[in-house]
Amino acid sequence: MKINLFVVGKIKDINLNAMIQEFIKRLSSYATINIEEINDESLPDKPNESEIKKAVEIEGEKILKKVEKMQYVIIFDLVSYQPNSVEFAKILQAKIDLFGSKIGFVIGGSYGLSDNVKKRANLAIGLSNLTFTHQMARLIVLEQIYRAFKINHNEVYHK
Repeated sequence: MKINLFVVGKIKDINLNAMIQEFIKRLSSYATINIEEINDESLPDKPNESEIKKAVEIEGEKILKKVEKMQYVIIFDLVSYQPNSVEFAKILQAKIDLFGSKIGFVIGGSYGLSDNVKKRANLAIGLSNLTFTHQMARLIVLEQIYRAFKINHNEVYHK
């Protein structure tokens, strides 16, 4: 089983990166996690809406170049349905049953995802009504994928 994560930006904090690597290691019992990092676009310190929109569109083009044609794509979006962990586990298992290793998760950059990426997505999920950095979102997504596998295998995991 292979799961792709398409993420905008790099992890600069070594402590956060260590935690991400820990969940990738934990997940190795269930799946291979392939993280495709997309460089975020440079913006001035105080970008205007036009500059932000252009950057998000360019990042979106880079994401779409990496996504396979037949891949089932799940994006994380602020305005989407927010499943609890058990619901997320059921969603993930259903997609694994249907698509096997053709599942990809997309985490946008600081300014979100382009309309083209949103249109390409098969499913949009919200992480929380709270705001997280896109780097923290990567950790949270990996933890939730790990939790989903534990739930789906009826294994105990800290609540």
